[in-house]
Amino acid sequence: MADDFLQYDRLVEDAMRSVVRRALEEAAENGLPGNHHFYITFSTRHPAAAVPPRLAAQYPETMTIVLQHQYYGLEVHSTHFEVTLSFNRMQERLHVPWEAVTVFHDPSVDFGLRFSREGVEPLLPVEEAGEEEAGQPEGGKGDKGEGGGNVVSLDRFRKK
Repeated sequence: MADDFLQYDRLVEDAMRSVVRRALEEAAENGLPGNHHFYITFSTRHPAAAVPPRLAAQYPETMTIVLQHQYYGLEVHSTHFEVTLSFNRMQERLHVPWEAVTVFHDPSVDFGLRFSREGVEPLLPVEEAGEEEAGQPEGGKGDKGEGGGNVVSLDRFRKK
């Protein structure tokens, strides 16, 4: 196989991360329309992630947050996003670099992306992913959806 000097797998992953960034930009500018809501899993160990110490102790590897009804001050930047969520009735500010995001899922339209070091992978339904939710509004877990619908798989474009 020829050397991939253009690193197409990296270009595709960057493009897919821009989908996540654009969805969050829409939410920051206009709120979440209809039944849209986002499950976002990210690595709390990423060097540029800023998570309050008590949450980092509770979620030492990854954290899944839910942006649905009770999120505040969502700011979207070229390298990261920031949001304030309520955890046990205490508001906490999170700083999440795009490179730390491992899963993005909008169950209202059954769309999801899973990012890894190897690129973009098919997304398992949230129930099967074994992730623990954080930042969920008090009083309910919300609709997780069934998964498996409009999940983007780019396996055939990856280097073998």
